Amino acid sequence: MNLNQLLVRAARSFPNRVAISHGAADYCDYGTLARRVAGLAGAMRGSIGLTDNDRIGLFMTNTPEYLETFHGALHAGLTALPINNKLHEKELAYIIDDSGARVVFTTPDLAEKAASGLEIAGSKARVVVVGEAEYADYLNADPIEMVDRGDDDLAWLFYTSGTTGNPKGAMLSHRNLWEMTLSYFLDVDRVPVNGAALHPAPMSHGSGFYGIPHLAVGARQVVPETGSFDPSEIFELFQKHEEVSLFAAPTMVKRLIGHNSGEIGNLRTVTYGGGPMYVADLKQALDRFGSKFVQIYGQGESPMCITVLPREDHVDTEHPRYEERLGSVGYAQSVVDVKVVDGNDNTLPAGEVGEILVNGAVVMQGYWNRPDASADSLRGGWLHTGDMGVFDSDGYLTLKDRSKDMIISGGFNIFPVDLEDELAKEADVVEAAVIGVPSERWGETPVGFITLKESARDCDTIRDAVNSRLGKTQRLAQLHVIDEM
Repeated sequence: MNLNQLLVRAARSFPNRVAISHGAADYCDYGTLARRVAGLAGAMRGSIGLTDNDRIGLFMTNTPEYLETFHGALHAGLTALPINNKLHEKELAYIIDDSGARVVFTTPDLAEKAASGLEIAGSKARVVVVGEAEYADYLNADPIEMVDRGDDDLAWLFYTSGTTGNPKGAMLSHRNLWEMTLSYFLDVDRVPVNGAALHPAPMSHGSGFYGIPHLAVGARQVVPETGSFDPSEIFELFQKHEEVSLFAAPTMVKRLIGHNSGEIGNLRTVTYGGGPMYVADLKQALDRFGSKFVQIYGQGESPMCITVLPREDHVDTEHPRYEERLGSVGYAQSVVDVKVVDGNDNTLPAGEVGEILVNGAVVMQGYWNRPDASADSLRGGWLHTGDMGVFDSDGYLTLKDRSKDMIISGGFNIFPVDLEDELAKEADVVEAAVIGVPSERWGETPVGFITLKESARDCDTIRDAVNSRLGKTQRLAQLHVIDEM
């Protein structure tokens, strides 16, 4: 079933509810949104000349038109291709070329960059700038009925970060996104009808995924006027809208903590993920905001759905392993099975570190035009995440790092995230990262990088304090201060 049925239903059942707000102002209701989407879909199928499964690039700053375009693509039976707007033109060119996108919708601030990317790719894809006359004509085109799609037809082509080479397009079907939506309600939060999904994080990634559950109940989505992450604006929007939820990377949560002048107002839930949240930072967030936090662990290949650490575990201070649970990513979400395996894919018992594998209907169909990579990643019917982790006896999973990031020093395995967590405990440290560097004696040795607060202690003092809490084989060989990560 076409995922855009959620919008069709919302427009039919509650057409006068606000669907999108732009900052504090209402942008459109569900009835209006559905009409625009149907018109845009008509233009995609008509004057633009697209057919089933054609890819529609969305290279945009966060804007209300992103939602119109995304749902227009689904309504027309096409495949949405949201693209990280921070990419370099050459990276954009690669994705356009690899995906074979026929058209790219962009915002005025990114139009030149989009055109440059297409030129590098040698692509003849059409560029449509939202907000301009051509886009307005498309919105007013003759509307079409929603195109029927099968559960396994593509809905979203999600390009991975490319940490091991060029990015790969994870093929996410309508079924995958339905499962992700179901998991949000089961494992993350109940969305009230007066709820608001705030989008300060890129809508091409996690924030965009979590707009869908709000659409499912006819709640509103709020796009900041800046189109980006601005703590002052976010705190203002907490006052303007009811039952506000948002998805945030841990670095964003840390910036919100540091914005001392804001009131949390009508904040309901902060779902965080996409990187390590150190226990010291999380405790500060809980002191500042209270019981508002839910952590999820997922990948583009299993969108937002591997494990969850619910809000109850964040505040269960009486539990004997409270701090260990704060340092974990929680337990398996309801729509997946998760296990940790050795190098031969044998399941490991609690307490042993191995690769994390995931199985479930939310897992991608494979990688776009990469049959060998698909077969390898999905061998045995399980998604091989490339992440290393360990279960405790209660089924709570703690991440140890990407398998390729593990440092092997003198035959001992060192996980950078463990050392980064220790660095984050130092009051002077703002951000921390640890990498392995070659060593003639040990093979590899850990080296840390930190950004510091004003009037901080010197680097050697901080390194000595951290090393005093680490085993001999884990200690930092060097620690460097840098201006920014």
